[in-house]
Amino acid sequence: MSWASRAGLPIVESTTPPVFTLTGPVTRPRVAGLVDDVRALLDATGAPVVVCDVAGIGPPGLVAVDLLARLQLAARRAGGHIRLRAPDAALRALLDLVGLRFEVEREAEEGEPARGVEVEVEPGEAAV
Repeated sequence: MSWASRAGLPIVESTTPPVFTLTGPVTRPRVAGLVDDVRALLDATGAPVVVCDVAGIGPPGLVAVDLLARLQLAARRAGGHIRLRAPDAALRALLDLVGLRFEVEREAEEGEPARGVEVEVEPGEAAV
């Protein structure tokens, strides 16, 4: 099998997803506009994921939960999903309480130790 080489650099897909920063306070009238913004960002970039930076979202409440659920739904309808960046413990607890699961940036996957954590070994054995 052979193929002709192309001139120029090969096409490389970007591995850095677009970041959408949410700032507080989140109010009901802002929700629809933010959902439209995420949908437009997914359409414009063609990325399968949008990172939502929620560090500045303010105190978590049901409006914030509603916003994140609607953002995830809009992203899924556009063929992607959202990933949370820097959610505080209260927001994560509230999302768990209402049964919403989100992918969180820099979080160890289930069954894997977090980065920088060494597995305990017996004396005399090499560290893994």
